[in-house]
Amino acid sequence: MPRKILIPLLAAMTLAACGGVDSSIAMSGSPGVENGTADGPARIVSISTVATEMLFAIGAGDQVVAVDSLSTFPADAPVTDLSGFEPNIEAILGFQPDLVIISYDPGDVVAGLQAAGVESLLQGASMTIAETYGQILALGEITAHAAEATTLVEDMKAEMADLAASVIQRDEPLSYYHELDDTLYTVTSATFIGEVYALAGLVNAADPADADGTSLGYPQLSAEYLLDADPDIIFLADTKCCGQTAATIADRPGWETLTAVSTGRIVELDDDVASRWGPRIVDFLRAIVDAVNSVD
Repeated sequence: MPRKILIPLLAAMTLAACGGVDSSIAMSGSPGVENGTADGPARIVSISTVATEMLFAIGAGDQVVAVDSLSTFPADAPVTDLSGFEPNIEAILGFQPDLVIISYDPGDVVAGLQAAGVESLLQGASMTIAETYGQILALGEITAHAAEATTLVEDMKAEMADLAASVIQRDEPLSYYHELDDTLYTVTSATFIGEVYALAGLVNAADPADADGTSLGYPQLSAEYLLDADPDIIFLADTKCCGQTAATIADRPGWETLTAVSTGRIVELDDDVASRWGPRIVDFLRAIVDAVNSVD
């Protein structure tokens, strides 16, 4: 799916997750023993890249019979051509699932699965790191891997705390720009991505661009805006989708004057790690902290 479509879709998923404390988790029915085994649902279909990572991280991978086309991590996930953006109920039912986990419902997926007698779990985009932990724990309960989920969350919290504590203290905080795609979509501090950056003591140069929240934390900036903001560090989360590198950034008209470019402070991230609110947010924070601590 083109990135210019994906970004607004992510914003829509975020809006859908804003209804309440646990609004990022919505369940149809009660999947578990009655629909599978004493070990939880025997056949899970994940139409969510993040849920796929979470399921395998808590030891429920053996229960997963199919995942969507973009769920390429971990490597042993059973990838299919199922779409996470345009879920096809008939195709999903072809895998005879006890439980279907989705991150986005265009309007009829949950209802269609319910009509077919299949339980579903909708886990939308997390707005906070805490919601990420909540989703992991919810999957642990549903799949009968509650202990493993609890351990994973505790380990993540400990690693995140250690990484945050390792950040070099400065008199003036560094500013940053996080690039989602080469049309200059970005994130603000109101997103889970922004919260991760805040743990490293960084100030988001994009925050003023969405001060009223109309862009749901995902504003599109202009080159002029960025040249004026002049962030200390640029993080590229569009290396895979859009082929962006430190070299392509430096070649943009006028960008050679940016502090981040002239000082070589451009960090090339793995798009997936930097965009998914799953277990690998620890790796994301580690990359950020390493970049921050390397600044003289």
